[in-house]
Amino acid sequence: MSSPPLLDETLRLVARRYRLPPLADAMSRMQEASASTTLALAIEAARSAIERGSAPDSTSKRLFIEALARLIHDAMRTEAGDPVFQAMVLRHHAAQVREYASVSAHETQDRRAVRVAVDSIAHPRKQERIEHASQREALARLHAAGSSESASGLFDTVRSLLDMPEIANDSSLGRGLTQLRDSAALERLRRLEALETEETVREYRSLWDRSGPRPGSETAVARGVEAKRRGAAMEASAARALEALALRLEEAQGQAASYRVVTSMRVPASIPGSHARAKTEWDAVLLRSAQTSDAELVWDVCLFVEAKASVDAATTDFARLLRGLRLLAHAEAHIDYSFDTQQGTFLIRGASLSALRTDEAALERTVLYCCDAPVERAPRLLSAAGRMQLLSTPASLEFACTLMNEQHAANRDLEPVWDALLESPQWAAVLNQYPMLCQVRELMVHPEDLLCAIAG
Repeated sequence: MSSPPLLDETLRLVARRYRLPPLADAMSRMQEASASTTLALAIEAARSAIERGSAPDSTSKRLFIEALARLIHDAMRTEAGDPVFQAMVLRHHAAQVREYASVSAHETQDRRAVRVAVDSIAHPRKQERIEHASQREALARLHAAGSSESASGLFDTVRSLLDMPEIANDSSLGRGLTQLRDSAALERLRRLEALETEETVREYRSLWDRSGPRPGSETAVARGVEAKRRGAAMEASAARALEALALRLEEAQGQAASYRVVTSMRVPASIPGSHARAKTEWDAVLLRSAQTSDAELVWDVCLFVEAKASVDAATTDFARLLRGLRLLAHAEAHIDYSFDTQQGTFLIRGASLSALRTDEAALERTVLYCCDAPVERAPRLLSAAGRMQLLSTPASLEFACTLMNEQHAANRDLEPVWDALLESPQWAAVLNQYPMLCQVRELMVHPEDLLCAIAG
């Protein structure tokens, strides 16, 4: 896909304030580097050696294992540690916590199932049709118990109702109450209540509470609303910068209305290829009208812009973005595809889409991440996802369990993590995380910097 020269020049000139400094700068400060930075540098040294066809040296291995041990020690600190990791260690260590985590994963679904079952028996409208006052009162008790959070209270109510002759003698009510009493959903909720009284489970819940508000809580909802508001503002800022670029391109080429910016561009199902785990909605896209003999206006894609609140958000998104571009490249060159956007439906030439590529040079000419986050004084070289994978591997969890039991943990017990990093395909993303981080940061621009580059 050929780009207008002015677009290429603008992308070349725009400041990249999020770009990582040269690796040599970080290597020169290795002695005072944090555990995560040392890990990133050791991993990159190993990757570079493998890329050259050599085996990683013993120094890289030693630095990696020592830094991983230090990272785990830091994460396990009582006051300043990582509550999420500590919760994972407790779950790994205690069978009751593992059971609690497993059972609680079904809680929302189970509560919904129990609520439906109670309503099928004792919904207020059903109560109105019951002739006998004692049955109506009994079902009112059941409905009230079902509305409470106490599964054991509901179970006791169901059992007491089944002991009532006027209920037990009614085959329909008796059958429904028996099914509710014996349901797997109610049993799991009762087990959940019992587990919540255990000391280790209370500690586990406390750790998760320290890591952030519980899903569904008022605080969590408020944060979600604020994050959505900030995301919308960031997307609007990116779109405005792209509109300025479209106007500048039109002025330079003297072709009125030859460029258009669309937002929330949804990929149609008609494009062949796997849509799974691929980006199927693009925040903002710069389109250029295509010169065709058809009467209907069709467009080519010029530039994709994704708005992100942070470097971590862009890094997490990057694999999905690449899959999204590969999906678009499956378009048939001779077909025009209809894309829905906030500005209406646009026909985009398949030839424009099928020309998309994901190599580094092509990405630099077709993709931008727009971000307005402040630049970190010391950029993090180890991604959040890479850090968590390193911490959550069994060897790391066992190492942390030993520390939790106030026993000596030997660094050599972490050697399996190093071996897996070098040998297992499941660790490829961690092994290659530094060059990917460099590439993502290279694609990131601040909207203000983009506007400055457009203005010339």
